[in-house]
Amino acid sequence: MKPNSNSNPIRSLSLSRSSKVSHRQKKKKIDLISTQSIEMEGTVFTPALEGMKHVKSEQGEILAQPFLEVCKQILPVIEKFGAAMALVKSDIGGNITRLESKYSSNPSEFNHLYSMVRAEVASKTAKGSSSCTNGLLWLTRAMDFLVELFRNLLEHKDWTMSQACSDSYGKTLKKWHGWLASSSFTVAMKLAPDRKKFMEVMGSGDIYGDIEKFCTTFYPYLEENHKFLASVGLDDLKAS
Repeated sequence: MKPNSNSNPIRSLSLSRSSKVSHRQKKKKIDLISTQSIEMEGTVFTPALEGMKHVKSEQGEILAQPFLEVCKQILPVIEKFGAAMALVKSDIGGNITRLESKYSSNPSEFNHLYSMVRAEVASKTAKGSSSCTNGLLWLTRAMDFLVELFRNLLEHKDWTMSQACSDSYGKTLKKWHGWLASSSFTVAMKLAPDRKKFMEVMGSGDIYGDIEKFCTTFYPYLEENHKFLASVGLDDLKAS
């Protein structure tokens, strides 16, 4: 008796497995969508606002890892600017990596952010272009620029994004840049996205409220960085 071609046990097993795999894939897809929905609650500033609660020790000193984490949490905001902020994103990312590498080499010794600078001052290596001191200085300056930009978005709702970026650059980074860096930055600012579209991808919730909270809370840390760097004579280094 010939076996029924429609009741092939191997094919049936294959179809059964395929059905189970398909079901698991659908479940994973649903779970992923659910997770993404949870992650998208709030604005792109939400993680940074949460992270800033842990930046200082009980003694009031800025801690290295939490401070760098907050800076990293601003990178997704910068990404929303596209090509206009490619230079800024690259600079911030590079300096974060440099400082994190130093911290990881001895977490207990470099637990406090300024301990890295003190070590380099003692070894007379602080002014080197690849020093952590230089990294902290330029990271702080880049964040100065971003805070000023966010303030412009709050205070000048009639400005285009290019206007907001150019004004912020003139008030912060420009005086520290040479002609080449300044020219490159000026060209990049012309690639700034449409302001309305930019605000639409900032997430749900009170975006202007979160921007204000970020500027108000984060800026004092930047001021503190500048004050410390000035105390060791290293706040006025220019781009080489």
